[in-house]
Amino acid sequence: MRICFSLFCFILFVSGCSSQDPDNEKFEVVYTIEDIEMEEAEKNETQQLTIAIVPKQINIPYFNAVKEGALEAGEDLGVNVIYTGPTFTDASQQILIIKDLIKQHVDVIAISANDPEKLAPILLEAKDKGIKVITWDADTIPEARDFFINMVDPETLGRHLMDILAWNTDEEGEFAILTGPLSAANLNEWLHWIKVQQEEYYPNMKLVDTVAHDDDPHRAYVLAKELLIAHPNLKGIIGNSSEGPPAAAQAVKEAQKEGEVAVVGLSPPNQMNEFLKDGSAQVVTLWSPKKLGYLTVALAKNALNHIEPYDHQEIAGVGKIRVKSDMVIMGEPIDFTKENVDQYDF
Repeated sequence: MRICFSLFCFILFVSGCSSQDPDNEKFEVVYTIEDIEMEEAEKNETQQLTIAIVPKQINIPYFNAVKEGALEAGEDLGVNVIYTGPTFTDASQQILIIKDLIKQHVDVIAISANDPEKLAPILLEAKDKGIKVITWDADTIPEARDFFINMVDPETLGRHLMDILAWNTDEEGEFAILTGPLSAANLNEWLHWIKVQQEEYYPNMKLVDTVAHDDDPHRAYVLAKELLIAHPNLKGIIGNSSEGPPAAAQAVKEAQKEGEVAVVGLSPPNQMNEFLKDGSAQVVTLWSPKKLGYLTVALAKNALNHIEPYDHQEIAGVGKIRVKSDMVIMGEPIDFTKENVDQYDF
């Protein structure tokens, strides 16, 4: 190859010398070759940075918004983003996806973990092969990743979910919780703080049931209808996963119990717009999932460049982040009601 390249350069040199202005022509040919080589080197370097984003599940509104933000960050920051996940919340499917990503030699795997324990061995394998591993939305065990990107402080969020239900039930009566996968670490932590807040501040309220729908919209709807039948004195439902509140609101609406059973929880405003306006739901709270996707890609690229997240770090397109130990906190939750829901679009 070295001989062929030298011969190629010699031919270009001779060709340049045959022109009317040999010195100028020779300079232009050499400059052009160097410029092309530099551009190709920069292009190849950028193409080598591949960040894989693995959600708990694809094709639901929350994770669709995350995908939008992640792909936008990939374009803005000049990195290749792979967005891939299971069609239902299942740790075994995530394991298979990660195995494939390891074979592809991606640079970063960023995952929202369906099960912190089951996913740990394959994530440790990825780390052993030189792949950076970070978690977002839902964590795994600390040893299996470099850092965790959390949307909000889990204690603040869990306590707030209990508060907004209490404010809409006169701080009394029976309530139930619609949660997603029972194995999801983030949901379980929020559940813990919901219960703590109720025990500390709302003694006249009673948690009568917690049911898991695994982020399946139809299952969430069926479970919500069953809750209304099984607990005729129910005063409220908290959905602490994005598919819970719309399912609960639909069930309440069909049972004509608007205003009798309060519905609150975590869900995007677009999904809840109609329900908030017709009174079948009272308040939902969330963060921007699009910003979460953007932040995950931005911090992943930083990590590849040996820039670790730090407290009050300004991230373009997101804002200032907080950092507690090895956990990044994106920001504060936003409450959506019938009065302000039209101000948001995600």
